[in-house]
Amino acid sequence: MSKGLDIKDRYKVVIIGSGPAGLTAAIYAGRANLEPLVFEGFQAVGQLTTTTDVENYPGFEDGIMGPDLMSKFRKQAERFGAKCVLRDVTKVDLSKRPFRVESDDIAVLADTVIISSGASAKFLGIEAEQRLLGYGVSACATCDGFFFQDKELVVVGGGDTAMEEATFLTKFASKVNVVHRRDSLRASKIMQEKAFKNEKIEFIWNTVLEDIKGDREGGVKAAVLKNVKTGEVWDKECDGVFIAIGHNPNTGLFKDQLEVDEVGYIKTKGGTTETSVKGVFAAGDVQDSRYRQAVTAAGTGCMAAIDAERFLEVEGSGE
Repeated sequence: MSKGLDIKDRYKVVIIGSGPAGLTAAIYAGRANLEPLVFEGFQAVGQLTTTTDVENYPGFEDGIMGPDLMSKFRKQAERFGAKCVLRDVTKVDLSKRPFRVESDDIAVLADTVIISSGASAKFLGIEAEQRLLGYGVSACATCDGFFFQDKELVVVGGGDTAMEEATFLTKFASKVNVVHRRDSLRASKIMQEKAFKNEKIEFIWNTVLEDIKGDREGGVKAAVLKNVKTGEVWDKECDGVFIAIGHNPNTGLFKDQLEVDEVGYIKTKGGTTETSVKGVFAAGDVQDSRYRQAVTAAGTGCMAAIDAERFLEVEGSGE
């Protein structure tokens, strides 16, 4: 079923997700004449849709807007024969080959599947987080820290993610205020010690982020903070707010079908993108809790396509 879309019943490669990993996999699979089908998802091209300037992707010396970069990825994939459909995958059956992949109005069989559904940064649920995301609010210090030279920042969180983000941001910021709801950190001891020793980092304990003041034209002006013990609410002037409370891999569809770690990231076999199911490969942030960068995601997308191509050469199309 495809409701007028030019979709075949069966594909050699089906790719779930359209960020740097998925579209790089599509480019390589397309060049190998595998004619991949890409389920882009309704938030097509991944987390880079929420990133304004990308200045650390190789080949763009003046930087490039996140959506523009991903548009180039997609056009390149389509040039090599990839078919991209703006659909969320709603169901997969990885119990036997060919695998079955479904959206609301499309159902196809797949000789191999590449999962590149990414991970989503956890947010607090404050309206201003999404309104100002990319305009002074971020969930990725490595992506956006450079834009805050000599600025004062707020980092929300108390785990390893928050300590990593805060420490990294001191390379650029004049001061980093770590806001944590408790009076002690959850981060590993070594990460805590590193942060405590950094003169640019100051801790605001027993405090939560209530709101963020600012607009898209002028950026962030202040973080509205609340002391959970006294109830006091005040504005902390700052130029940016980094939400650092972790990520959730987008792996709900594959629960009980693939081996995942305790957080939910898909496990891949050392040095490859192979998962616990033969013929299923994983690339990008869905299996990478450590680096989470566009360039590393693209690299594993390349690996996944090559792994899929070699698998098909050995195993054929299955049933």
